[in-house]
Amino acid sequence: MTVQAGIGMTSMRTRMRMIERLQKEGIQDPQVLAAMEAVPRHVFLEDAFQIRAYDETPLPIGHGQTISSPYTVARTCELACAGRPLERVLEIGGGCGYQAAVLARLAPKVVSLERIAGLVGKARATLRALRINNVLIKNADGTLGYPAGAPYDAIVVAAAMPFIPEPLKAQLKPGGRLVAPVGLGASQRLILVVARSTGYVERDMEAVKFVPLLPGVG
Repeated sequence: MTVQAGIGMTSMRTRMRMIERLQKEGIQDPQVLAAMEAVPRHVFLEDAFQIRAYDETPLPIGHGQTISSPYTVARTCELACAGRPLERVLEIGGGCGYQAAVLARLAPKVVSLERIAGLVGKARATLRALRINNVLIKNADGTLGYPAGAPYDAIVVAAAMPFIPEPLKAQLKPGGRLVAPVGLGASQRLILVVARSTGYVERDMEAVKFVPLLPGVG
């Protein structure tokens, strides 16, 4: 796989328009904006969808899954970072690898779990072509996280769950932050969990729409 800089709708100019839009939508963290600018979203998509890569919309990546919109990726990363340096991050629902690539510019170690083997293979190939070497992608059931890699500074869940299980929260470091869509159908909310010495503090951030997080490995 050869990664090209892109022309027209996949050009750096088009990518910069995305960054300007994200700023207008409220994304302020400079390290998140720099990561979004650096990662070419179009290379994670099939040719037919690359022309829409930097539009503010989710797009299909096969197997009934989607790549989240740029704002959604930036917003979850910004909430996970909160302006602090990260060391180890867990992503659940890795999909095509795009958000893992963004997270890889925010933390030296990223573990990404994806239950669909076909997506895992594509994500690994794309990250390898981009020379992103600090992401471990595992074909695994992410419903209860990945205790073997814990504790994490941040956990980002990219698929909706009916509630956030306690074993997942327990994989956070003290002060760690978990960002996850919670709810079913049209009633999903983006929830931020912060691990404190006295327990977990949860905040309802905004309405979102994600595919559901499914158990098992496909």
